[in-house]
Amino acid sequence: MTEDLWSEQDTTPDAIEAALRELLRERHAANQTLAPARVLNLVVVVDHDWKGEIANRLQRVGRYHASRTVLCSVEEGRTTLDARAVMSYEETADGAGLGVMREEVEIDVGPEHLEHLQTIIDPIVIAELETMLWSPHGHDEAVEALLGMVNVILLDSDDTADPGEAFDRATRLLSSVYVVDLAWLRTTPWRERLAASFDAPDRLAALRTMCRLGVRHRSGSNASALLLGGWLASRLGWRNGEAPIELEEVDQDTPGLSGVTVYCGDGLSVSLDRGPGGLRVREEPGGRSWQVLGASRGEAGILGEGVRQALLRDPTYGPALAAARRLAA
Repeated sequence: MTEDLWSEQDTTPDAIEAALRELLRERHAANQTLAPARVLNLVVVVDHDWKGEIANRLQRVGRYHASRTVLCSVEEGRTTLDARAVMSYEETADGAGLGVMREEVEIDVGPEHLEHLQTIIDPIVIAELETMLWSPHGHDEAVEALLGMVNVILLDSDDTADPGEAFDRATRLLSSVYVVDLAWLRTTPWRERLAASFDAPDRLAALRTMCRLGVRHRSGSNASALLLGGWLASRLGWRNGEAPIELEEVDQDTPGLSGVTVYCGDGLSVSLDRGPGGLRVREEPGGRSWQVLGASRGEAGILGEGVRQALLRDPTYGPALAAARRLAA
């Protein structure tokens, strides 16, 4: 991977946009087999002291990089804008085919810039593309400032200590933009395997007799656990309290769920538990068990899937969120 660089202190949004156009012009003039990626803008607002950690997470999203990423680093006491732009690309060895160029912009801003962040970001993002906003360290004033120009907000309900508060915020945002919730995406392999476990007609009938749900999760991943319960409640049409949900905290290195058990009538239960290489499934009565391989994406995969979800629409999240709010009340 090759990079072209530009940087300037005490700069302006117009100067940053002009620099990006010049980087593109120069590289295309030198190699016409390169083309700029034009799929998604990603705007990230972070604390200055943690920008390296967030940048590293973004580098590990695999093939789901945004076309243009604009990272705004908020530094206390700053009154001017410093910026750095990187255009990265990989030229084909034989000159055949097309190579794709991705652009990353880092802007150092001060707290006083956040209220007017739209005027900084608007000239820099690529017009007519979907724009996703991620503000992992809060900065609600930045979110409010950019709400009118973004299509998607990436958030993580597990980052908020009170799941009810997290769900209230996600619900408010969902009324204006599409919400991609990393806490929800952590439940994806569990939802897929539970659905597969009850796919047969006799099992689907047994699911209608479900009387209890047990969810085991890492401390701090209560939102993920409640969203899984909300998903089942919304899909099965439960009324409040129709089937109790029992949450249990367990020791675990990675965020998210550790295990799920669905209890149905006639003593039937299906348990999924995290294990090396995937999920372990166990059925009672009978004690039959087997391994489901490749069930976890890992945190890097979760963030990559979050970026990918900006271009998709999941109709099950909204109903699951509404049910999870009721469970958290």
